[in-house]
Amino acid sequence: MGMFDVYLYGMVVATNSFLLAGAYPKPDTYGEIKMKHKLPGGETGTCATVLSSLGCTVLMDGNHMGSNVFPVIKAFYQGTKVDISRLTHDITYDGLEDYVIIDKDTRTPFGMFGSFCSDSVKRWNKPRLEDILAARVVGLDPFFGEEAEFVAKVCMEYKIPYVTIDCKYDSLIHKNANVTIISGEFFGYTYTGEVDKEELFEQYITNGNGLVIFTRGSKEIWYGRKKTGKKVLKPYEVLVESTLGAGDTFKAGCVYALLKGMEDEDLVRFANACAAVACTRFPLPTNPPTLSEVMALVGGKITDDNRFNGDV
Repeated sequence: MGMFDVYLYGMVVATNSFLLAGAYPKPDTYGEIKMKHKLPGGETGTCATVLSSLGCTVLMDGNHMGSNVFPVIKAFYQGTKVDISRLTHDITYDGLEDYVIIDKDTRTPFGMFGSFCSDSVKRWNKPRLEDILAARVVGLDPFFGEEAEFVAKVCMEYKIPYVTIDCKYDSLIHKNANVTIISGEFFGYTYTGEVDKEELFEQYITNGNGLVIFTRGSKEIWYGRKKTGKKVLKPYEVLVESTLGAGDTFKAGCVYALLKGMEDEDLVRFANACAAVACTRFPLPTNPPTLSEVMALVGGKITDDNRFNGDV
């Protein structure tokens, strides 16, 4: 296997998405479904789709593909820049799917990820050293325990830059990441209660060696590192069709920007624009952001030396 731009390791699922015609219904009331689709999703699946649209070659590995999921994944990625040859087709179980109900302002996912990760049977692959070493940049989900840590350790040893998401500030994966992205959803099930987000941000930048980004929906993005402290960036204002996949698209934007050698502010702006474009369409997998769309929103260009340049 030759060199490629990005190695992604993490969650790949079949997402059943339902876009509502109106607001999310109150209990014991009716909600009208406007559109529904079954397409590849997950933090790694969506990231791969967007990176392919941006022009990157991608090798993807992670959880096993069950009998109900593999046909969806295989059919979708044929003819794309995403190599799924490492994914294991496991016919002994159905596979991971999620079900997401979306209105204009919210998306509510349902799934079985808790039982999947706590099961005594590990249904995910051990990453291959040669795959990691063949990539220029890595995108890493932290969900698969020691296997995810193996990827981080290899990246650290061989100085391969990587982007990760939603991991604790005292974790090995965060400590060595070039970029760590923390979502608002992550706080809801990890750092619960009356937690001071400012203090948490300080913990992240103190315990990490790279750039930390807190995405906060329509609120200002927080980003920074030890030497800069916290900075803020306002999200782009767009006409929102669906927020499903916006966070995973932000991750893809960070991976692409790291690949192109962008500085911190340009990286955050680029990822911010990727997510904004993603919010303007449904379903995202069949119409992911293109580089021209993202750059039109940012107001810049990728120069000959593969660096970002523009009025940002």
